[in-house]
Amino acid sequence: MNRCFTPLIRILASLMMLLSYCSLAHAQAINLKTRYSSISIDGKGYITSIKDVKTKKEYNPKGLSSALMSLSNEKGYIFPNKASYTPKRNEIVLTFTNGSQARIKAEQKKEYFRFQLLSLTKQKEVDNIVWGPYKTNISKTIGDVIGVVRDDNFAIGMLGLNDNTTGGPPTGGDMSFMYYFIHSPDPIKYPLPPDLKEGQTFTIGGDGHNDVAFYSHPEEYYRMNYGNAARLEPKFGSIICMHSRDRRKEYMIRFPVLPDNLDGKVNSARYQLVTPTDAVFIGSAMALYACPDSLGLNTIEKIVLAEGLPHPEIDGKWIKDPKAYRPDVAWSGAHDSLVNYIQRLGLKSVQDEGMGEYYPNRANRWAGKKVSFKSAPDMTIPEYGALMKKNGIRWGLHTLCEFLQPGGNSDVSPVPNDSLAIMQRTVITKQLSPLDTVITVADRAYFNEFGGWEGNHTNVLKIGKELIEYNGITETKPYTFLNVKRGFHGTTRGSFASGTTIVKLQPNCYHGFAPDMNLQEVYADFYGKWLTDGGMDYIDFDGLESCIYQGHGEYSFKRFFGKLFDSYKKNGGKYLRVMGSAVGEGSWHYMSVCNIGGGDNMFNPVTNKWGIEGKDMRYVFQSSYLPATFGIIGLGSDWTMYDAENLQAKSIGWDATYMLGLSERSVENCTEKEAIFKAYRTWENLRNEMDFSKALKEKLKDLNYKFHLEQTGKKSFVLYPVRESRFRNQPYAADGKSYQLENEFENQPLEFAVRVHAAKSEQANGIKITLQNGKQFLVDRKLSDGEFIIYKGNSLYTANKFRKKLEELSSEPNVMLPKGQSDMKVSALHEGSEKIKLEVVVSTIGKGEKI
Repeated sequence: MNRCFTPLIRILASLMMLLSYCSLAHAQAINLKTRYSSISIDGKGYITSIKDVKTKKEYNPKGLSSALMSLSNEKGYIFPNKASYTPKRNEIVLTFTNGSQARIKAEQKKEYFRFQLLSLTKQKEVDNIVWGPYKTNISKTIGDVIGVVRDDNFAIGMLGLNDNTTGGPPTGGDMSFMYYFIHSPDPIKYPLPPDLKEGQTFTIGGDGHNDVAFYSHPEEYYRMNYGNAARLEPKFGSIICMHSRDRRKEYMIRFPVLPDNLDGKVNSARYQLVTPTDAVFIGSAMALYACPDSLGLNTIEKIVLAEGLPHPEIDGKWIKDPKAYRPDVAWSGAHDSLVNYIQRLGLKSVQDEGMGEYYPNRANRWAGKKVSFKSAPDMTIPEYGALMKKNGIRWGLHTLCEFLQPGGNSDVSPVPNDSLAIMQRTVITKQLSPLDTVITVADRAYFNEFGGWEGNHTNVLKIGKELIEYNGITETKPYTFLNVKRGFHGTTRGSFASGTTIVKLQPNCYHGFAPDMNLQEVYADFYGKWLTDGGMDYIDFDGLESCIYQGHGEYSFKRFFGKLFDSYKKNGGKYLRVMGSAVGEGSWHYMSVCNIGGGDNMFNPVTNKWGIEGKDMRYVFQSSYLPATFGIIGLGSDWTMYDAENLQAKSIGWDATYMLGLSERSVENCTEKEAIFKAYRTWENLRNEMDFSKALKEKLKDLNYKFHLEQTGKKSFVLYPVRESRFRNQPYAADGKSYQLENEFENQPLEFAVRVHAAKSEQANGIKITLQNGKQFLVDRKLSDGEFIIYKGNSLYTANKFRKKLEELSSEPNVMLPKGQSDMKVSALHEGSEKIKLEVVVSTIGKGEKI
């Protein structure tokens, strides 16, 4: 009988060895593939290869690997040490060093890899699950907002597929803060000086109060950081990362609510108790994509559509598609001419700055605001919203998002809502009567810290339905609040038993407060109905950091915007154009534009120069597939047609959006208004009729040129290059100064403008202009600050600061500017003055080219 069983035993042993081998093979190598890339995961659960399937180029740093998923708690990271793969079920099981086991769905989609956590053992030992961080050898472009790294050939990135899968590793507050890091986008063109090295970090500029001062380094190798979903790693390239937190747990964080993280400065970190909300990490899902960079945005859109993520569209186009980029208007002043101007310019969206800042108040939705006119009765917001819809214009207000202000918000006073966001919590240890001002508590917690961004020292307690101001707490028992003011902000003093909970409220930067996660949902729903009832399909969320105050980071943004869009749609809204004071991974899907800043700090269309803030924002936004921005660029009453056209040309060339600042006063003072309106509309017609080639964009972004556009048919346009020789801050002297002019085009009629910049009460006493051929223009007139001498169309005249003709001086026909180099000298006609400076501009135009 033993002999009979021997062959059977041998067969079973062989089968067991074969199964063991197969299992080991699966444990040793997990290979996944999309149409663009492949990844390999070893037997310990680490990614060891990320390859371009077409070129076979390896994008995983040599000798390094990355955990497919790791765990974290207050003690640190917990890494996997074993992985097994069941191809039939598309499942990977990771075993971790603490004994936890995670079951992960691993799917190979056409354009991306999809990973989702199905289950995890020993969940109580885990606070977060972390996708990555994934190492790559790409370093050229770091998209820290959404978590993508890019070079000229390839892009590798991640996209959260549910709200509680957010960008970056777990941190206190689950947000990054702003800082500069050193990184040259082109080491040959922008070499680093000897005292700097790649990856070195610096604080932002200024004292924390002035937004503009944050942006303080003009050099291209100073890069501004906004998010933490991707990070430069000079030793090997970069990392990308996402995580998901068990948000049912209450925990303490130390976090700077923006913008920096320096102790001792006004925005230094403070301790905050993060209260629970119903969100868990089981079910966390993310898409990992690796594809040609030219297809990066297209790949993201395919993921968005396949996974049912937010996909707002404007005129049939996804808001992230550069074909959908359009300028908006920031309107100021009375509204009589708004509709007329907008329609003539061919624009469709208006942010109404003339209405001032709007703070939400559920008890008084419109806050008494009226739309003003010079020649007609005021209108209510719903009335004017209906008028704008009738005219096909998207219109909305500049809001302060979730800033709940005392005296103007029913959730603050006279009866405060129990769902205001808090920073600290304790209990009183003695009974408190309405007249008592001595409040003793069980512990100091961190009540000694003053609350409030920008150092506004807003310290407010809430007990029951009463608000109490204080300033400090004793250092020894009995712990007693100092400088107490009961019944603060018009609330009613109450009686409270020993053991009653007392909290410190989270203040916003304007001495008001913020909602917690529950009340935030109420305000998101409020805004959805408020917008539709007001006929508004545009909104600016200034103070968008109010979604940070709860301590839940990017998840909070997703909850707010998700509820807002659901409410807006439920109440009959269609496309909602969202502008905001910042953009992060949590708001990326929802925001159409982020036109923050403005003026010379961003981009100057007259001088063709980027400001420091504009340079920094351009890198941050475009690295994460967002449009660059010029911010708000106010129409200058002294602009030429070429200046206005340059704003349009450069926005197309740089893939930038902006708001054109308009008011009736600025427009009607503009001498070249009619030419500007016609030319500006031509550029809008071009946007509507054509897709722009890469070659055309490169031409338009050239800062050495402006451009003039003419329309010759519905889909036919001719583009003319314009070159200006501009000399600023020049001396006003009797001996004058010669300027070398460069006309790269053909011989053409001369066109110039000389502008006077004079100290108060000073005047230029005449100007003499001498051309290379000896021809002279003698202007024996006194000119005040801002006034011009202009030669255009064979006419020499003086003009006011808005270029409006003051006096025709002479008719000078056939004065030509030759091709190539020539000189022009500008002198004081009589005595000079150091208190006066001149600006000299000579314009030339080239041959038109059909586009």
